Amino acid sequence: MKHISLLLAITFLLISCKQEKPEKENTADSQLIAKAKEIHKNVITLDTHCDINIKNFTDSINYTQDLSSQITLPKMKKGGLDVAWFIVYTGQDSLTPAGYEKAYEIAMSKFKAIHKLAEDIAPDQIELALTSDDVRRIHKKGKKVAMIGIENGYPVGTDIKNVKKFHDLGARYMSLSHNGHSQLCDSNTGEADGIWLHNGLSDLGKEVIIEMNKAGIMIDVSHPSKESMRQMIQLTKAPIIASHSSARALCDHSRNLDDEQLQWLKENGGVVQTVAFTSYLNTEKFEKRVVKEVEIGKQIADSMGVTWLERKEVMKLTTEEKEKYYDFLGTMAAIRRTKVKKMDNLPPAVDIVDFVNHIDYMVDKIGIDHVGISSDFDGGGGIEGWSDASETFNVTLELVKRGYTEEQIEKLWSGNLLRVLDQVQKVAKELQKEG
Repeated sequence: MKHISLLLAITFLLISCKQEKPEKENTADSQLIAKAKEIHKNVITLDTHCDINIKNFTDSINYTQDLSSQITLPKMKKGGLDVAWFIVYTGQDSLTPAGYEKAYEIAMSKFKAIHKLAEDIAPDQIELALTSDDVRRIHKKGKKVAMIGIENGYPVGTDIKNVKKFHDLGARYMSLSHNGHSQLCDSNTGEADGIWLHNGLSDLGKEVIIEMNKAGIMIDVSHPSKESMRQMIQLTKAPIIASHSSARALCDHSRNLDDEQLQWLKENGGVVQTVAFTSYLNTEKFEKRVVKEVEIGKQIADSMGVTWLERKEVMKLTTEEKEKYYDFLGTMAAIRRTKVKKMDNLPPAVDIVDFVNHIDYMVDKIGIDHVGISSDFDGGGGIEGWSDASETFNVTLELVKRGYTEEQIEKLWSGNLLRVLDQVQKVAKELQKEG
């Protein structure tokens, strides 16, 4: 009888222990989430790369609505994303007067769209910032913040005055190339075939770097070639940024920065904005998953009556054709995200753990003061856990899980990038005084 009583007591104790453990874990989880929410509320969250479609900046269709795009005001509010850098992007086309003119028109239409959102459509909800002081002032008022970056210096054409013109329209960073060599510098895409146009910067590109320093526009090295970056750092009098790149040591893609480039950036005083782009984060997971996602994408394209194009085919399109195809890709991607969430037995997706692994690596390699955060939303970016702006909190949560302090998280989310902007603008004022 004693043995039975003892056995029952032990069984009861084991059951009790099993019941208590999850409760303790749940308490720890809830405390961690509460801590992350407090930090997320306290810091200014800033994403340096959000592409736009001007069709979403009209009186009838715009970011005040919860559109299928990854960035909207409702999504920013839900996820606690405070600052979005909207991108004036133009695809690379011919290096001709006609090509430059068309690119300039596209760029101006995107500047106009961003201003329309902040000044006409939703001035009560979002405001355009030109300085770090503007960011803090607008945020303090409870509004969202818009900033402007230029992806591809192609619309500068051959007129150096356009640099100052773009600055006056609100541009605060610019990359000199995108996918394909521009008139200003070589692109990272030259690695694929070993063909280079300028062996770094062109003579005009060198003039543009000097002009950007004078105007107060941050130099973005995310798309230019490694040699272009090296020459930019030699020329610039101000820190640079990589607006949306990750660590090449973890994912061998030419869009990422290798250890040598990271060291250059550190010595320059700049910042690399880790990007939530699947193929730049985890090659193995991406390649397994992309096969299925392309299959789904092709099915969606077929249902929409659109011919699916491979990357090489897209690169051969004209600027107008590229814009139209990218519009389709944006629509398709939104439909696919919804479909994928309902599907089982898919290969694991590149996720927020993979993303923060890159942050960890670069913080260890070059220090907490030189790393930031970007999404490339509506331009191909988005990962599981941060698939759109509404899930922005999950990034902070993962950082808290890994032991980052509030001070460190503030630097990653906005402090480092705004520090570089301040320094770039300080250098510009000094150069302007010198004449």
